[in-house]
Amino acid sequence: MVPLGTAALRTGVRRVLGRMRGWQRRYWGERSKAERVEFQSVVTWKATLWLFPLSWMLPPITVGLHRHPGALALGGLLIAVGLLQCLVASRLTRPALDHYLGRSDLPARAHRGAALLLALALALLVTLVALGRMNGPTSRMMLSAVLVSFGMTYALTVPMAVFLRRSAALTALLVVVLLLARPSGLGAVATALAATFATAFTLLAARCGAWTLAVLWEAERGREIQARLAVAEERLRFGRDLHDVLGRNLSVISLKSELAVQLARRGRPEAVEQMIEVQRIAQESQREVRAVVRGYREANLRTELAGAQGVLEAAGIGCEVRAEPGGLPAEVQSALGWVVREATTNVLRHGDARRCAVGLAVREGVVVLTVENDGVRAAATPTSGGSGLAGLRERLAAVGGTLAADAAGEDGFRLVAEVPLPDGAPRTAREVSDLTS
Repeated sequence: MVPLGTAALRTGVRRVLGRMRGWQRRYWGERSKAERVEFQSVVTWKATLWLFPLSWMLPPITVGLHRHPGALALGGLLIAVGLLQCLVASRLTRPALDHYLGRSDLPARAHRGAALLLALALALLVTLVALGRMNGPTSRMMLSAVLVSFGMTYALTVPMAVFLRRSAALTALLVVVLLLARPSGLGAVATALAATFATAFTLLAARCGAWTLAVLWEAERGREIQARLAVAEERLRFGRDLHDVLGRNLSVISLKSELAVQLARRGRPEAVEQMIEVQRIAQESQREVRAVVRGYREANLRTELAGAQGVLEAAGIGCEVRAEPGGLPAEVQSALGWVVREATTNVLRHGDARRCAVGLAVREGVVVLTVENDGVRAAATPTSGGSGLAGLRERLAAVGGTLAADAAGEDGFRLVAEVPLPDGAPRTAREVSDLTS
């Protein structure tokens, strides 16, 4: 019998693990790769906003601040202002990034509160230095901390040249003010180095990361445009094929119809022969159009398998193909080729797969195609109601086949298509192998 305390502990652990899995699915599993990179970057920036300023403010000020009631009050107020800076900058991170990526405009007064907090923090810092209540190294670390808190978001909203120019002007102003507060050549150099370090760190941590995200999203848009261009190119090819088939025949039909009209008006019997020729050309055009459409709709299984493996491996997904489609009837290969094409699209669009396995086998007169992959996002799992799978079921039904799609393991997905072989076709894998050899 399990003790009551142990059962409650197990229940609590299961709840915590369930919440962690739910968080993972919501904030990570349901995102695309580009969205994951952006989410990770935003989290890193917010952690930097809190970690670095606080680590540069709290420990040094407790050691480098002189034990004086007034100095302690000013130091405590400086820390409070620094915390407010971190809070304001954290709230501005996402709007500033969206502004940099061109998704939305940032209001002109968005940095007003952050600028006022920066001015207050610098005023408190200069006051402590002028009163001699803070030593040199501590003041420079505090200076870097307050500048980084403001610059992490400000660097994303102004051009690079403007940011560098204003940073240089602020650095010169701080050097002059601190030099007047406590004259020291070495202190002036240290102040300039601290402000320069804060500027460089801000650019490397925020601006370079945002530029990387912009390049990543541009690549994502490029892939989408490439896919649309491929579809448009295929449509143009299909249109050219139809034009080649129908253009000439329609011209002949038009000329022969006009000739038949002229002959009929004159009461010539040759008009009937011309109309019979028009009918023949029209029927021939119908057959040619059907052939073009049939060739457009049919998919070669061997070509689709090779294309799927190449596309998946190019996307960084390990693909193993265990299939030899030779010897199968053309209508079976066409139907299964469409299954491979749709399954490959689902792997690329609806998950974050690391591996994919495609298998083709002949079992007792039935061809079985299996496509299995991992890394499926819960919200994007293809279901029976999807238009792609519904279209596949219609194609397979035309040759007497079936399609089954379900989960495979914790994060996997399996697609199984079965098509019966017609009479006279090879019924086993050995017969198919003998036929292809």
